[in-house]
Amino acid sequence: MNAVLREIDGLTPLPYQRDMVAYLKSMEPEVWAWASSLSVQEQHSNEVRAQLLRDTYRLTHATHPQVYALCEQALQRLQIAAPITVYQANGQSMNATLFYLPGEVHVVLQGPVLERLQENELLALLGHELAHYCLWSSHDSDYLVADRVLNHSTSTHISSSSYAESARLYGLHVELYADRGAALVAQSSAVAIAMLVKVHTGIAEVNAEAYLQQALELDEKAGQLSQGTSHPESFLRSQAIDMWWRQDPQLDSWLERRLRGPLSLTRLDLPGQVALTTITRGFIAHYLQRPELRSEKVTTQAQQFFPDWQADFPPVDLATLTTEHLDDSVHEYLHYVLLDLALADEDLREPALEQAARIAHTLGSQEGFLKILKRDIKLGKRELTNLTRRAAGGLSQ
Repeated sequence: MNAVLREIDGLTPLPYQRDMVAYLKSMEPEVWAWASSLSVQEQHSNEVRAQLLRDTYRLTHATHPQVYALCEQALQRLQIAAPITVYQANGQSMNATLFYLPGEVHVVLQGPVLERLQENELLALLGHELAHYCLWSSHDSDYLVADRVLNHSTSTHISSSSYAESARLYGLHVELYADRGAALVAQSSAVAIAMLVKVHTGIAEVNAEAYLQQALELDEKAGQLSQGTSHPESFLRSQAIDMWWRQDPQLDSWLERRLRGPLSLTRLDLPGQVALTTITRGFIAHYLQRPELRSEKVTTQAQQFFPDWQADFPPVDLATLTTEHLDDSVHEYLHYVLLDLALADEDLREPALEQAARIAHTLGSQEGFLKILKRDIKLGKRELTNLTRRAAGGLSQ
């Protein structure tokens, strides 16, 4: 596939980015409107330009014609019609940063990137930074606004941990989007990977194929969840570039597993909150499928979770609540949802506990649920054995 088709079909926001924009627009409309109204004002523009002049050395077309020739290639391949200025900042570690201003491209280089990177690798680096500009300036600036909302919320230190996790994950996905820009501009996934490893390690020579094999070996052995705070780990980024370039149909599901992992109370982001709310509704509805359990007291308990509770809410498919999708913390949370429902009506205690134990068994987490019964409501060994037997009997019927 040629580069133009890749640009049109491939360099699009990732699913998580689209989900985050949709969430913020629908769930935080006032905040979204506030952030959308914040244009880059003259004072802000002057502050950015002053910072660039104060903290960097500006490269000119006359002194660095090769750099600007590569910039023009990158601009054309990403269809960006804006003037570009390149700067060199102090520092030994190799890096590059885009300073975003609407209608202007400002790229700051750090460390010996001009000396260490080959021409095609420097082109890939520029492609990465210019992809940031593409993302911020397109789609009515929705992805810039989302970035602004999330980062402002975390910088004020008054937001929830879910906002902080959302900002982290959003940033990781932004970098993966920009990595695709690097490959697209360089017209090579191998060049983009080599550039990435050189910038990360400072090494002079990189064999992209060998590093990709190293990354695959690590992923197969560990299946690690990204711990990155601003960028995903290089071994994950290299695989993501390669899979995108090959148009691997498993890419989106692989990224979901490697960046977000199973739904977890300890890593709950904003879309995760929505997902957990939906699961909880469906979980309660599943429990209440047995008509004899729908007493007034149990219904009142369901309304403690959801004041707008309606009996016709569709039950969740328990097969979707596996350890692949939910971690132990969410399973424990669901155990306590079961316990709250089972103990809501003393007259229904025995069939209610049976139903709860049966559901826990179907989830594959019955042992954990029984531990809660033993610890929190002091069920004895004989009671637990009888309950397990009755629950198992119900499953076989």
